[in-house]
Amino acid sequence: MADKVIVCKDCGNEFVFSEGEQAFYKEKGFENDPVRCPECRKKKKMQKRNSGPRR
Repeated sequence: MADKVIVCKDCGNEFVFSEGEQAFYKEKGFENDPVRCPECRKKKKMQKRNSGPRR
């Protein structure tokens, strides 16, 4: 496996999906490559946490 350069679907910036990350994804059973850069993934997680349960 070689490092992959991927374009983030949210911000459009390129980021590297390293060999180590690819091995981790494969080990966890993930079949798709990430579509967001690490920064946008963090933002997305925070948005989900902040929205919380609806009442």
